[in-house]
Amino acid sequence: MTTENYTQAENTTPQLSDRLVAWARARTVGERGAVSALIEEDSLLSRDDVRKLLIVDTGAGIFCDWARFEERYRRALVLNGAEDAFLTYIIATAFPRVVPLWRLEELGDRRLGIILRAFTRLAGSDMIAIGTRTGTDG
Repeated sequence: MTTENYTQAENTTPQLSDRLVAWARARTVGERGAVSALIEEDSLLSRDDVRKLLIVDTGAGIFCDWARFEERYRRALVLNGAEDAFLTYIIATAFPRVVPLWRLEELGDRRLGIILRAFTRLAGSDMIAIGTRTGTDG
C-alpha cells in the first residue's frame, strides 16, 4: 500500500472516540457519561494498556467491558493516585458504586471538572456549568 493510500484509509477509518460514542448511544446514561469523560480526559484512553483492558473489538463494533476492567485494572495497570482515582469514578459512573469521596482531592482541577461534568450527565442535567471561574468572589 502506498503512503497516499494508507493515509486515505486512515482518514476514512472512524476514530476510536467516534466508535465509542456510537456504541454508548444505546447504553445507559452512566455508561454514556463514563465514555464522554474518558474521551475528554484523553491521556488514559491514549494508553495501549488501558485500551486493551477496557475496549473489546468484535470486528463488527467495539464496546467497553466495564466488569473486566473493574476486576483487573488495579493489578494490570501502573497508575498514579490521580489516575487510579479518576478510573474509580469512571467505573462508578458506568456502574453505580459506592466510592470514597475523599479521592476527589487526588484528581487535580482538570480531572475533577471532567468527573463533575460526568456526574451532571448522569443526573440528566445539561443546565449546570462546570468550568473555570473567572473573576473573584466578593
